[in-house]
Amino acid sequence: MNQGKYVFAQVIEFLPQRIFDKFVKKYDGNKYVKHFTCWNQLLCMIFGQLTNRDSLRDLIVAINAHNTKCYHLGFGKSVTLSNLSKANQNRNYKIFEEFAYHLIANARKARSNDDFEIKGQVYAFDSSTIDLCLSVFWWAKFRKNKGGIKLNTLFDINTQIPAFIHIAPASNHDVNAMDYLIYEIGAYYIFDRGYVDYTRLFKINQFEAYFVVRAKSNLKFNRMYSRKYDKTSGVKSDQIGKLTGFYVSKEYPAKIRKVRFYDQKTNKTFVFLTNNMELSAEQIAFLYKQRWQVELFFKWIKQHLKVKSFWGTTENAVRIQIYAAIITYCLVAIVGKNLKINRTTYEILQVLGISLLDKSPVNELLMNVNYNDVKEPICNQLSLSLF
Repeated sequence: MNQGKYVFAQVIEFLPQRIFDKFVKKYDGNKYVKHFTCWNQLLCMIFGQLTNRDSLRDLIVAINAHNTKCYHLGFGKSVTLSNLSKANQNRNYKIFEEFAYHLIANARKARSNDDFEIKGQVYAFDSSTIDLCLSVFWWAKFRKNKGGIKLNTLFDINTQIPAFIHIAPASNHDVNAMDYLIYEIGAYYIFDRGYVDYTRLFKINQFEAYFVVRAKSNLKFNRMYSRKYDKTSGVKSDQIGKLTGFYVSKEYPAKIRKVRFYDQKTNKTFVFLTNNMELSAEQIAFLYKQRWQVELFFKWIKQHLKVKSFWGTTENAVRIQIYAAIITYCLVAIVGKNLKINRTTYEILQVLGISLLDKSPVNELLMNVNYNDVKEPICNQLSLSLF
């Protein structure tokens, strides 16, 4: 079926073009367009992500070097620096945002499994700041002489796919991004102590979802009773009580659970707060350890996809590039799952990045490669036992 097709064309077949066309029609993306459509634009952006291009000019040079193949790669017949730059600047980023969320849903469905130790949906929520040059990205003011944007991400621990992405000014406080989350009944949400806001945490409790958050050092807690725990597991205490303080007690009036845990590897004691009264204290500590996975995700996309150096200077162009990176990440995950490739996203991305213009069947290409020679950078192999 794939005989004679380029690897890039085979990979793109996993994208639902009809769904993308619906979003294009919704936002009039192809209005007044004769040659270079939104679909052509998307494929160019994905090609740039997969081949790790440093700039828009670098991307165009790579595409023009294979000008005779543009039609078969899906780029259309008129790919120029001016065309792609104007498209990223002027076409509504919502097209790419909504398509990214559609692909996120597909990727999570494809990679869903029951292997995780704790049953139910488990999410880790955190943010990463991307520094920008204020003189170039004038709209992204962060500090007096510094620009930046903040990437808030809700990461699905089970599928290793980001379930929610929110791009905000870097000056926004992290807790404000919690207002955009839609909580699922029975799901677990893991936060670092930067997200300790008792009004927002009580909202999670009201939605019948669970949170695990690292407590701040100024915690005021009144113990009502203690629970039994395994003293050899690292748990130092497991208590049920209420928060004290005039304002805090009003912001979170319900009972709350406090778990103190000693981590031997780091020689540190951590205090966790949760509204879950059923899991063991060891499981609460285990859940918080999973928060590190969202940190690994940020490091991964910053190293292997283009979300630090941008191909356009406007806010619209920056958003399109970030959503193109998320689309690429989900696409690689879907390809690996559908072709039953038992390899990491990084390994698949490395092979695809140097093979896009081959005509080998993509499944044979990914299965035959010697993965012993493809090594993940050290930062991506960090143990999840770290806090």
